[in-house]
Amino acid sequence: MAALYDRLRADIVTAMKARDNGKTVALRTMDAAIQRAAMDQNKPIDDALATATLRKAVKNLADARAEFEKGGRADLVAANDAEIAILEAYLPRGLDAARLEALVVAAIQATGAASRKEMGKVIGALKQSPEAPLIDFSQVSKLVQAKLP
Repeated sequence: MAALYDRLRADIVTAMKARDNGKTVALRTMDAAIQRAAMDQNKPIDDALATATLRKAVKNLADARAEFEKGGRADLVAANDAEIAILEAYLPRGLDAARLEALVVAAIQATGAASRKEMGKVIGALKQSPEAPLIDFSQVSKLVQAKLP
């Protein structure tokens, strides 16, 4: 199994023993989401699946947080912030801005993309790179749009 998933499962037990209900609930929810993703995709649980599921959960929580802020629900904003902080501890550190920009420039050159219409080629090339699990593709999208006319 995946080292990341094993660490998450071990931390569930630790949080339960420490009677940290917030952390226990967040980690159990993530455990269920990873297992559900593995069943949906009919794949064994590995680090790539666990990381992708974690990223999706953090993105969903961040989106919900924005909606809670609009609605003036400070209690739910604080709860989402706490859960995001717990889950982000399991995500690998992203690439720094300079390295990300260098990868985007290299992908643009490698694909020969000349306009924004060819943005899919660039992102596809980046998804094939060995550093793909560390890339935040929402940032990549903005960078590619800025670099292509």
